[in-house]
Amino acid sequence: MPLLAVRPQCRQSTGSAAGLSEGAGGLEQRLAVGEGVSTVPAGLRGEGAGVISPIVELALRVVLLTMADPPAAPLEITPSPGPPPGIGMGTWAWGNRFLWGYDPAQDGLLERTFRRAVELGLGFVDTADSYGTGRWTGRSEALLGRFCAGLPADLQARVQVATKLAPFPWRLGRGGLRRAFQASRRRLEGHLQRVQLHWSTARYAPWQEDPLLDGLADLVQAGEVAELGVSNMGPRRLRQVQARLAERGVRLTSLQVQLSLLSPEPILPGGLAAPGGLAALCRELGIDLIAYSPLALGLLGRPDGDGEPRPRGPRGALFARLEPQLGPLRRCMAAIAEPHGAPLAAVALNWCRAHGALPIVGLRTPAQAEQAAGALAWQLRAEQRHQLDALALDLNRRMPANPFQSS
Repeated sequence: MPLLAVRPQCRQSTGSAAGLSEGAGGLEQRLAVGEGVSTVPAGLRGEGAGVISPIVELALRVVLLTMADPPAAPLEITPSPGPPPGIGMGTWAWGNRFLWGYDPAQDGLLERTFRRAVELGLGFVDTADSYGTGRWTGRSEALLGRFCAGLPADLQARVQVATKLAPFPWRLGRGGLRRAFQASRRRLEGHLQRVQLHWSTARYAPWQEDPLLDGLADLVQAGEVAELGVSNMGPRRLRQVQARLAERGVRLTSLQVQLSLLSPEPILPGGLAAPGGLAALCRELGIDLIAYSPLALGLLGRPDGDGEPRPRGPRGALFARLEPQLGPLRRCMAAIAEPHGAPLAAVALNWCRAHGALPIVGLRTPAQAEQAAGALAWQLRAEQRHQLDALALDLNRRMPANPFQSS
């Protein structure tokens, strides 16, 4: 069914739908421009050297000025078969002062939020060694480790922690991530089930990536961590990496990419490497698909015309650019959410789930955890997914693409 030919008729809800906060993901590489006058997040600077790869800095600057172009022709999107995945928790905001206003005084609230989320079944938790800005770099992992240690044994058993290790330019060779892995495991107090490469270097340092992945596979085979995943990798490179690991008997467990109604590229048909799209390729290869930034930094959780002021800083600038076009999409989301008494954010999360992806949403209050868990109680009907697909594909502007996303 050519979805661009669909013109959905969604009635407008008269109720309000309060949104969740945005979650963890790779956007720190794409949007954060650092505190003060710096254009580079402190978490991306060198270990002890205070330096940054010129390629990385250039990518960060360029992506602020560019937006992904929508497809030029009608596209057919294949829905995901089988039951939808669950919902995970992102911790990008924990320690991020620049975009999310982190303050250590929030730690008690974050711990209560984490516990409530685990109680409600949001047991998959994503973090990264570069999360946190300035002196709070690594804070996300440290808090998560402390919070896990504070859970009773029955709740600890429900938690699956996945961290991402950044392939900074100075992390080279097969052992280039070992020191970072050990540091992450210490901060997480041993609560670590999956290690992920934070982004692909295929676009700017292709020689760096395979040795780093070989080193992570060594960790799996040595029993130091159970699972291996990747992030921000396109279909051609994903096929190569999956085959390389399979030759060693190591399963590539997951791929994490930006996916939302404002960044639907992973579900769109691709080229020869993935005719059915990246999501379809993941199903073919048995790789779990994880959606980061499922709420587009909170844009998809804001009801249409709610009068709420836009956030300050780069988030506000992004909202100003994208928000004027979102009226029809938000009204359709509100009509879907209303019978369930759900916020708009729940619709955005369930759209990701309908396409076979596990969304990881940022949680900073117990109420947000309860709202996210509430989305697990219902699913989109096929016609609702089609309506949302069509509206998403009709948008003229989308979220900035991750500059590290490989082909």
